[in-house]
Amino acid sequence: MGYGVKIRVWGDYALFTRPEMKVERVSYDVMTPSAARGILEAIYWKPAIRWIIDRIHVLRPVRFDNIRRNELASRVSVNKSDMQGDRPVYRYIEDDRQQRASMVLRDVEYVIEAHFELTGFDAADPGKHLAIFERRVKRGQCFHRPYFGCREFPVNFEWCDEVPEPVLKGEKDLGYMLHDIDFENDMTPRFFRAVMRDGVIDCRQEVVS
Repeated sequence: MGYGVKIRVWGDYALFTRPEMKVERVSYDVMTPSAARGILEAIYWKPAIRWIIDRIHVLRPVRFDNIRRNELASRVSVNKSDMQGDRPVYRYIEDDRQQRASMVLRDVEYVIEAHFELTGFDAADPGKHLAIFERRVKRGQCFHRPYFGCREFPVNFEWCDEVPEPVLKGEKDLGYMLHDIDFENDMTPRFFRAVMRDGVIDCRQEVVS
């Protein structure tokens, strides 16, 4: 049995990177279900529940913008010799800075419609989890600040009882989009064919590897 919630999220910028882009980052047209799940988990996560995204409502027109950002050119390599003793593991950004272009979304606003399922981790009352989540959203509480794809793009959120009337009309095929990562199956990426109808993306579709 699922227990549904709706929250409104918005922000100045968002970057939901397409995995086929290797160096320069290019965002999907809209938020991915995995990014939506990450926002909910940033607000309230427990081993006893699993968040499942049902629908994503796009409340503003899709607008792109090109920006340049400073990023690390390489990852921090950690081996056994680095882990011995109290030797710190670090990398100076001044020695490894690289400027990269990104095509990001701007002025985004969504309503995330989701539900959670019990994992069997404990026997807590599901109504308790629902009440805690609602209270945390209305108070603006979170374990860490949720973000739209990158930590530079923080998320504002609030409780939503009624979804506003859609601004976008018609149907738009967004192609194959990342649905989520299957962490129980060797971190296999799952994709689905995203179609936006009157500003609504139904995420309850068959996914493929």
